[in-house]
Amino acid sequence: MAVAEAYPTIAPGDHKAFMEHALDAARRAPSGPDKFCVGACLVDEDTGKILSTGYSLELPSDRPGDPGRVHAEHCCFVKIADQHGVEETRIGDVLPTNTVLYTTMEPCNSRLTGNKPCVERILGLSGAIKTIYVGIREPDTFKVVNSGQHRLEKAGIRMVFVEGEGLQDRILEVSMTGHGKKQ
Repeated sequence: MAVAEAYPTIAPGDHKAFMEHALDAARRAPSGPDKFCVGACLVDEDTGKILSTGYSLELPSDRPGDPGRVHAEHCCFVKIADQHGVEETRIGDVLPTNTVLYTTMEPCNSRLTGNKPCVERILGLSGAIKTIYVGIREPDTFKVVNSGQHRLEKAGIRMVFVEGEGLQDRILEVSMTGHGKKQ
């Protein structure tokens, strides 16, 4: 039996604190020149309760029918599915009404690995997540212009960028860990 993770107590609406929690998760992601280190957490916006946290490559990439690298948001979804014994696509049935997603980098809209993009996973939850709080836009390192925000907003899902003194710089630094310095 898996031991439940202990999460900090954060006041509802303290977006900077939730983003800091997601950034702490991103710091645990293995670094490399061919990926971003991203952290995410699902939160009950009414109570401030953190429901799950994930980071890039936290979970095995060999899940049946799901090849490729596992992104932070996907890890959050898998953990909720496992906690409740439901398929990942059905987690909307068990999430609190006002569940929000915090992610250090905007959700991907396409993947190089053939894995399902995070935007599609979010859209597949049929409105279970209505707001996504984001730290930074995806750099153009691997894909130029991530158009996921448009798709999400067209489906009625708000994407809000969390501002904070030095927050975006710290998120970018963690995200790019392992990429080396540009000359």
